[in-house]
Amino acid sequence: MSFTSHKSIAFLVLPLAAILGIGSLACFIVFLYTGPLNWVKLDLTEAQGMVLNILLSFCFFFQHSGMVRRSFRRQLDSIIPPHYQGVTYTITSGLVLFVFLALWQESDTVLLHVQGIPEIIMRSFFFLAIIGTVWGMWALRFVDLFGLDTVIKHEMAESSAAKPFTIRGPYRWVRHPLYLFTIILFWSYPIITADRLLFNIIWTIWVIVGTMLEERELVEDFGDDYRDYQSKVPMLFPRSFHPE
Repeated sequence: MSFTSHKSIAFLVLPLAAILGIGSLACFIVFLYTGPLNWVKLDLTEAQGMVLNILLSFCFFFQHSGMVRRSFRRQLDSIIPPHYQGVTYTITSGLVLFVFLALWQESDTVLLHVQGIPEIIMRSFFFLAIIGTVWGMWALRFVDLFGLDTVIKHEMAESSAAKPFTIRGPYRWVRHPLYLFTIILFWSYPIITADRLLFNIIWTIWVIVGTMLEERELVEDFGDDYRDYQSKVPMLFPRSFHPE
């Protein structure tokens, strides 16, 4: 493929990945804060809607967790160059997440509606989790969130430095603070309808399972350094207010 062709592909995929990655993430945060977006209301019974919601969730789980696994990425190497796999993942995840948000069906069954001071506290936890997520991303620093930096460096013929194993910010309390803050975002919504309870439960389980799978690859990457980190710092839930 010519140099011009490479530039043309990069020119197309970079803005597409940025739009889908940032756009789908922003809409998902709105979904978590306000409840279902109700872009598409289907003529389904509540039970049918719940089944559809489960299917939508598992489609996202399989795509999001499957494509990030190294075994899957190795199979992609013959089709998609490694430096484009990050943006491909972002584009695919963004599309699947938009489908999830569009088709999620809201339930009319309200199981719990927290009001007054408890509601204010729950809403406060939501914004604290957002701040915590930004803090955690800042602590990582070298992470290429949407795969954009990898493509840009490749097109500019710059080499990517090896990722150092460093512990800073919220990573001193738990090994996966971003996932902890995500779980808090799930459960800080004050109106628990049947569909929201379903969402909270299965998505929390998915986050925990995904964290366990990621731990294996981190051990492969960092070896004894990460094993020592595992022995000292809990995976998701801090043991105390003081960092380990």
